[in-house]
Amino acid sequence: MPIFALETSSERLSLAIIDDGKVIAREIDAGQRHSELAVNAIAELFAEAKLAVTDMDVIAFGQGPGSFVGVRIACGLAQGLALGAAKKVLPVQTQMALAEQAFRASPSLSPSVHEGDKVLVAIDARMNEIYLAAYQRDKSVSSGWRSLIAPMLGKPQALPELTGASLNWIGIGSAFDSPILNTALAARYPFIEKMISHALPRASDVAAIALRQWVRAKNNGGVGAESQASAGVDAKAAAPLYLRNQVAQTIEERLHAAARLAANGALGDQAAHEKIKENAPMVAS
Repeated sequence: MPIFALETSSERLSLAIIDDGKVIAREIDAGQRHSELAVNAIAELFAEAKLAVTDMDVIAFGQGPGSFVGVRIACGLAQGLALGAAKKVLPVQTQMALAEQAFRASPSLSPSVHEGDKVLVAIDARMNEIYLAAYQRDKSVSSGWRSLIAPMLGKPQALPELTGASLNWIGIGSAFDSPILNTALAARYPFIEKMISHALPRASDVAAIALRQWVRAKNNGGVGAESQASAGVDAKAAAPLYLRNQVAQTIEERLHAAARLAANGALGDQAAHEKIKENAPMVAS
């Protein structure tokens, strides 16, 4: 079940293909050059994997929250690829991908207990605000994570209480790298025993979550709301997760991303290129 994933909500351009347990990834410090570097990097990744977009089961992307421009780029690229290859798109919360990263970086304490089972994710949203979410590992959920605090935007002095929290929580996200925000988080959530610093979202973690969702959806035959969501959405319905009231990406921006993918051959075949051109107006939902 090959899956392609991309994450561009931070200064990093992160790409990954997961196929039969093997992960091929690219991590590029792009700064503000994501759209400039993405097309060639995607083409190189597929060339290394000896696969085309048409071989993928689904296209996954980190939907945010994060950099407003960054999450729009990821969504636009995922839509362009999916439209050209007639694939579904599977949005994954960026904060959930960071929780996945914390889990994978933490040891098992026993066969049934893992140090990374409970994760508080806090991303520096600038303007003295935090993108916050809290997750607990739960295999009964298709993503593998149960949301205890849904992704939200808040001031450090007004963050919600996490009721019933016990010890052994891990903190991850750029807010923990800010002395002022870190102090506020430590005061509000004293049960955090370990912090992972300088962590940026990775496409490999997006892909891992997407794979679990895709497998669950297929095993359940697409029955039920959770299975239907886990199977992905039509490309035109994919959208970033915005927590600030900002203007959505323009039609021209998304069409430009799709056109660049087609022009650079990242889709793998001419039919896919033509599909993007035919459905270009659909890129803007």
